[in-house]
Amino acid sequence: MKFLRTWMIPLLILMLIWPVTGTRNNAAAATAGDIQIYLDGVLLPSDSAPYIKAAENVTMVPLRVISEGLGAQAEWSPASKSATIRKDGNLLVLGIGQKKAQVNGNSVPLEVSVENKAGRTMAPLRFVSEQLGLVVDWNQKTKTISLTSSDAVIVEPPVTEPPTEPANPVEPVPPTTNDELRGAWISTVSNLDWPSKASYGKEETQKAEYIKLLDDLQGMGMNAVFVQVRPSGDAIYPSKLVPWSTFLTGTAGKDPGYDPLQFLIEETHRRGMEFHAWFNPFRASTGSDASKLPANHVAKQHPDWIVKFGGKLYINPGIPAAREHVTEAIMEVVKGYDIDGVHLDDYFYPTGETSSSKFNDDTTYKSYNANKISNKGDWRRDNINEFVRDLGHSVRQADPSISYGISPFGVWRNKASDVTGSDTKASISAYDSTYADVRTWIRNGWIDYVTPQLYWSLTRKEVRYDILADWWAGEVRGTGVKLYIGHAPYKLATPEIGWGNAQEIINQLEYNRTIPEISGSIFFSAKDLRRNPLGLIPLLQSYYSAN
Repeated sequence: MKFLRTWMIPLLILMLIWPVTGTRNNAAAATAGDIQIYLDGVLLPSDSAPYIKAAENVTMVPLRVISEGLGAQAEWSPASKSATIRKDGNLLVLGIGQKKAQVNGNSVPLEVSVENKAGRTMAPLRFVSEQLGLVVDWNQKTKTISLTSSDAVIVEPPVTEPPTEPANPVEPVPPTTNDELRGAWISTVSNLDWPSKASYGKEETQKAEYIKLLDDLQGMGMNAVFVQVRPSGDAIYPSKLVPWSTFLTGTAGKDPGYDPLQFLIEETHRRGMEFHAWFNPFRASTGSDASKLPANHVAKQHPDWIVKFGGKLYINPGIPAAREHVTEAIMEVVKGYDIDGVHLDDYFYPTGETSSSKFNDDTTYKSYNANKISNKGDWRRDNINEFVRDLGHSVRQADPSISYGISPFGVWRNKASDVTGSDTKASISAYDSTYADVRTWIRNGWIDYVTPQLYWSLTRKEVRYDILADWWAGEVRGTGVKLYIGHAPYKLATPEIGWGNAQEIINQLEYNRTIPEISGSIFFSAKDLRRNPLGLIPLLQSYYSAN
């Protein structure tokens, strides 16, 4: 979610390449200094310029772009003269002069191998993008590469002159009598789902875009939306605590001239749909330069709370006052708006730590450890536990009718790490990688529902969907905590195992119906549903109309 998202998620972004459109002569004419790379609209800095190998028509990028710009684990071995890239369960090994790469243990033909140029290790963008699910667009005129992550597909062009009223007004309808939740995540970070960049500063255009978005989702059978109201230490509503989000106007801290959140809620409720306010709790900024943030941003007001990691800024969960600040920001919405739910994604502690790249909270560990916890991992989990518990208490005290839930990474722990974990072999886990002890939250009733991100197919043997759905059902059984499943339509038509047919999503929904504990589904994300990957929309319409 949240990314990818994480994050989801994310999700799965590391390097890229692509088929440069246009003629081979035009591609060859692009000089090294001309090419710039943007990931989800953000320029990726590079200490060595990308270039095109004209003979093969392949773009090469520095390995450092992968490790720093995209947050992957990318390592170079001088001994074996090979690059190793790890991300979300995928493992790629590319060697100098090698015409084949190792992808998750399989040998795959490689058009261009990695190479050293002026002391920098350069790798082929296209190959990595194909393996990791990136969408790549080349603009010959501007000589720019626009990368769109697997959780960030371009939305439809905005209406240039939207009418003040919808062309076909939707009459208010009573809430659905079906208890099954059918939701979609709507990301505002990097303008992934809503609003579009073309709508910056245009109130009526943004409203028209959201109306069309709801039209589309409701037409597929959705009855709830989970809208990201706090992308990263900011807000899409007037706040006394945090600045306006840059994703409304293109300028951080700039007032868009209206209250977007109030409009979104009213338009959603007018249709009888639920509106859940989605918060990214501890991501302070998607960039690493605090000097570019507004004066009232937490990174400016409390720099001692901030940890820089993986090219982003994070609020340190180990500092009690920092956790309280996040809770207060969320409660501002709970007390000020008619929302149906408070929803958190899996951005607690960031994943991707290595022996050489750590989330630097050693000083915090020594200074804020009242419980004298000897293991740092247990201390981190205790910090998140306190946050989850205290926020839930605040929400219920303010309005018991508001649903409070969290969407963690889909694997709590592998059986190899804990005999009570799932029979999976995921490279990361909620418990060990993001320090989210979801089991404790469920057993103590601190949350009303849990939505694990089961972003794998029924045939991905290392992390099989059905095995995980069964495991999570067992965790909530008898607790009173509801279970919704997070699905991954964004993976349809990607090379990952099991995503070559839209029926995969329907098969997962049908499997859910065999498990009494599963009360619904949430899809990541709205834009991926709307682009109708492999003909998914009519399948969803048929499935939900028949059920």
